[in-house]
Amino acid sequence: MRCTHCGAIIPDDMLYCPECNMEVQIVPDYNPLEDVLAREVKGSVEDATRQIKTDDIRRYRRGEALEYNNSTRVLSQNELDEIRARRNAASQGPRNRQTTGAMRQGRAEAEEKRRQQIARKKRLAKKRRKRALIILLVFAVLAGMSGFFLYQNSYAGQMSKGNQALRSGDYTAAENYFNSAISKNEKKPEGYTGLSKVYIQQDDLDGAEAVFLTAISSQPSNVELYRAVISFYVDTDQLLKVSELLDDCEDDEVLKGVQAYVSNAPEFSLEEGTYSEVQEVSLSSSGETIYYTTDGSEPDTSSEKYTEPILLQEGETTVMAISVNKREIPSLTVSKVYTINIPVADAPAVTPSTGQYDAATQITINVPEGYTAYYTLDGSEPSDTSAKYEGPIDMPEGQTMFSAVLVSKQGKYTQVTKRNYVLEPAG
Repeated sequence: MRCTHCGAIIPDDMLYCPECNMEVQIVPDYNPLEDVLAREVKGSVEDATRQIKTDDIRRYRRGEALEYNNSTRVLSQNELDEIRARRNAASQGPRNRQTTGAMRQGRAEAEEKRRQQIARKKRLAKKRRKRALIILLVFAVLAGMSGFFLYQNSYAGQMSKGNQALRSGDYTAAENYFNSAISKNEKKPEGYTGLSKVYIQQDDLDGAEAVFLTAISSQPSNVELYRAVISFYVDTDQLLKVSELLDDCEDDEVLKGVQAYVSNAPEFSLEEGTYSEVQEVSLSSSGETIYYTTDGSEPDTSSEKYTEPILLQEGETTVMAISVNKREIPSLTVSKVYTINIPVADAPAVTPSTGQYDAATQITINVPEGYTAYYTLDGSEPSDTSAKYEGPIDMPEGQTMFSAVLVSKQGKYTQVTKRNYVLEPAG
């Protein structure tokens, strides 16, 4: 059989052209044997045949000849098989075409169904994505609103509101917000700092200080709170109070945490007390600058800067000193009182003793170290304005009332020694 499209030879068992792949169009040939077979099956053809009986069929199968009228005959088994084979072959083409068409239609329907399923899945997926997006947006909005309300009522939210109120000058609202923040977290120092600013801006430093001191009294181990107080003192130029605060602290961890602000008080080399001779006192501090006074006034950075030992003269001396660290934090003042009470020497020894002399004689005074001797010859009371003794004195002729006194470097007078001399030279 040839292809009606390209003319190529198509094998009998193929439904498509091997050259152009077009479907074979099969038109069955007319086979008169089928009509005969039909008539045989029906039993008559225009009254020319008779009905085939069962006995005749049995005899036919046994190979016995059957006699019919002159117009017809019984077909042999081989002829019947040949007729059936031809009929099957002839009908095979339309059946194949029908099958092929059904298959094509089935494939098309399956493809269409598959496309519809894919489109439906896409629509469903799109709806699910849209639904999920809406749900996410709803959750995001709810979460945002929830987070907003949580933030507004949180420590940070209250602090933010407090600072806004403080900037706007609404001190009552600011105080309420800062107190609310402290109630939510009493350990954080920002709430106390904010509350102190409410007082600072109203020129109430005592109230601001009380905020911190009250908090520290209940939290003596809160390092951050101590740092906040120190910052308050530094910002308000109350540096001396830093040392006062830390001096009362008994927590080593706190002192370690604020070590940079600790200013150690100076140490004195001499214990305060009473001494019988002139003394020197040295001051020391670990790498810090020392300032001192000796007149009883409170020292500060404008006082005498310590560079060498302090000489303690006779009498009472009060030495007051502070140390100032690198952050300009002054230490607590250390004060010591010294008394130098040098004992007065006895009345000076004068020679010769009182008496009458007939030869030239010299008068001498024993002057101990640290004293100066003064004398008179007329019996008047000697002082540092009288004649100064610088060596032996010639005894005057006649009667002389000699008086001598010693005066220390500190201006102290000894008792007066008096001698009555009478010099009458012989011959």
